[in-house]
Amino acid sequence: MNAFEIRGGQPLKGAITPQGAKNEALQVLCAALLTDERVTLTNVPDIIDVNTLIELLFDMGVQVERPSPNTVVLQAKDIDPDYFTTHAFRKKSGKLRGTVMLAGPLLARFRKAYIPQPGGDKIGRRRLDTHIRGFEKMGVDFVYDIDNQMFSLDAVKLKGVKILMEEPSITGTANLIMAAVMAEGTTTIYNAACEPYIQQLCRMLISMGANISGLSTNLLTIEGVTKLGGCEHRLLADMIEVGSFIGLAAMTQSEITIKNVGIEHLGLIPDTFQHLGIELTIQGDDIYIPAQEHYRIQKFIDGSILTVYDHPWPGLTPDLLSIVLVLATQARGTVLVHQKMFESRLFFVDKLIEMGAQIVLCDPHRAVVIGLDRQVPLRGINMVSPDIRAGVALLIAALSATGKSTIQNIHQIDRGYERIDERLNALGADIKRINYNVG
Repeated sequence: MNAFEIRGGQPLKGAITPQGAKNEALQVLCAALLTDERVTLTNVPDIIDVNTLIELLFDMGVQVERPSPNTVVLQAKDIDPDYFTTHAFRKKSGKLRGTVMLAGPLLARFRKAYIPQPGGDKIGRRRLDTHIRGFEKMGVDFVYDIDNQMFSLDAVKLKGVKILMEEPSITGTANLIMAAVMAEGTTTIYNAACEPYIQQLCRMLISMGANISGLSTNLLTIEGVTKLGGCEHRLLADMIEVGSFIGLAAMTQSEITIKNVGIEHLGLIPDTFQHLGIELTIQGDDIYIPAQEHYRIQKFIDGSILTVYDHPWPGLTPDLLSIVLVLATQARGTVLVHQKMFESRLFFVDKLIEMGAQIVLCDPHRAVVIGLDRQVPLRGINMVSPDIRAGVALLIAALSATGKSTIQNIHQIDRGYERIDERLNALGADIKRINYNVG
């Protein structure tokens, strides 16, 4: 079993560039199925989840070229329809939540699709109702195979309809957009997610010939077309990495410049960290964080304790709440962290408490963090990464802690962060990738 061995307590220094956005990559890779022409994607992160989806596309018949690092060229000319009924498809697609977004483009182009039960992080219930009910309105019939835990979707034709989404699901919105771009007539999607990933997907589809209006709003209007062509598309910087690096700089008292962050696509991320007392300066498209010995959590105007919570865009992404929670442990002040979307994402706080943090886990969704203002530094321990985002939060905690820490199950971290150990070591971190034998 691979693990990270970290010796913390040392400040870092230098510049780092965030990888391409993981969540965008999963969407635009699926969108390549909408055409039989070549689709070139650049700034694609070289991470396990993305590579698993690329392997799955190859297995179903998509031609895949990787002419240079972080560039992928796809051409879906000869898709094998029988592949989707195989055990191999069920096994590989079940590992990754993002494979649910294969359904939209497959329905649009072939009028048939299969969706496995969602894989990926074990962070709580992740329903498929938003996807399935939306497809139903467009004329899709579905059957659930209990034995194989697979949805089979069929559509004689896809028709444009009005869809009011019961929740602004990002993957649900992406799936319905990709189905609607080649449906007959006009589709409106209200209460749609409008994260930068969705905006980027729409821009890519428009460059392929789709007719979409309402970008950056929660009301999308899509006029169906009969055919889409190839395109070239560059992915945004990963906003989760940007936020992670801001938290890393503050926790380790480091002077770090984060390059090419895509400022206009960060929403409330910089403001949220400033509310936690972090000094940062926006320099063009870079963020500069000076070394800070102390940072104080702000209070609300009426003097009450600050609450940081996740919210659909342009609110704070839930993927950064684990970073906020770790960051608050060494701040001056108290904060309530409220994770609204997933009921299991705060369960890594027991490891932070073991490291010396003062945290009260109120329930599966809320935790109160009492900042120690560095008076009691975190101490290194052995721990296990439970999911992608908690894994990186624990890595940041370990880099700020005194002594040695070991993080097992780093496969979870590698799923979402490209060569994170190498990139942080270049700033002065001491992270070793080791084989860890349990017992």
